[in-house]
Amino acid sequence: MEGDIAQLGQFIGAGLAAIGSGLAAIGVGSVAANYLGGALRNPSAAASQTATLFIGLAFAEALGIFSFLVALLLMFAV
Repeated sequence: MEGDIAQLGQFIGAGLAAIGSGLAAIGVGSVAANYLGGALRNPSAAASQTATLFIGLAFAEALGIFSFLVALLLMFAV
């Protein structure tokens, strides 16, 4: 009985940690949308902002990967 409750807690924790993967997808969409909005307003400055776009995308994806890693650790290592 106690083992089942512990396993249930692991899966609930992993599910909550996996929510971060979905939120990372929302973050990537937000970064790309803001870049496109700025590029359409000022096309001459779009080329200089491309590096900032990729840095923002990388940070958002890294958070998603970290949350996925935490979910896996909660499921299999704890």
